[in-house]
Amino acid sequence: MKIFSYLALGDSYTIGEQVPLAESFPYQTVQLLRKMELKEDNLQTAVGVANPRHGLAAPEIIAKTGWTTDELTAAIGQTIFLPTYDMVSLLIGVNNQYRGRPVAEFENEFALLIQMAIQFAGGLASNVYVLSIPDWGVTPFAKDRDTEKIAKEIDDYNKVCEKSAAEFKTHFIDITSHQRLDGNKADFLAADGLHPSGKEYRKWAESLSRLVLAG
Repeated sequence: MKIFSYLALGDSYTIGEQVPLAESFPYQTVQLLRKMELKEDNLQTAVGVANPRHGLAAPEIIAKTGWTTDELTAAIGQTIFLPTYDMVSLLIGVNNQYRGRPVAEFENEFALLIQMAIQFAGGLASNVYVLSIPDWGVTPFAKDRDTEKIAKEIDDYNKVCEKSAAEFKTHFIDITSHQRLDGNKADFLAADGLHPSGKEYRKWAESLSRLVLAG
C-alpha cells in the first residue's frame, strides 16, 4: 500500500505555536483526510492513493517560529527530504512583514520557495497548496500597534502570494478573511493572544482538506 506523504513548509503558523502539535493545521488536515468517506476513484484522482484514510503518514513539518522566507529557504538547504511528496503546503511571510522587509524582496524569495515546493511535489504544481498570511493586527497582541498599517501590509503580501500561486499554477487558499473575523476572540486564540488556537487551525485544515480531495 502506498503511503500518502505531506510536507508542510512555514513558520509558527505551521508548527502551531502555543498549541499541541496535534492541533496544528497540518496534523488536523491529515486527521480530516483520514476521516473523509469518498469513493475510491475520487480519492485516486485527488491524492493518488487508493485509500488514504488507511495510508496517510503524519505530516513532515519544516517550520520554526520567527522564520522569514530566506530563513525557511536556508533550513530547506540543510534538510534531507523524501524523493517526492504527494502534497506540499506553504505558509510563510508574516515575519517578513513584521520586520518591515520590502514586498519586492518577499516576492522574489517567495517565488523561489514555490518552485522548491513544486519540486518536492514531484514537479506537480497541482499538489502544492499556498495558504495566505494571517493578519496578526486583529489579535490582542497588536492592541497598541497601527492595525490599519498592518492590515494593508498583510494585504500587499497576500497579493504576492496569490499572484505567485497563479503564476506557478499552484492552489491558493485565502484563510485571512475568516481569520480576521475571529482573530480577536478568546477561543480562537492561543494563550499568548497572538497565535491561533486549535479551533482556528481547524478552519484552515478544513479548507485545505476539502481542496485536496476536490483534486
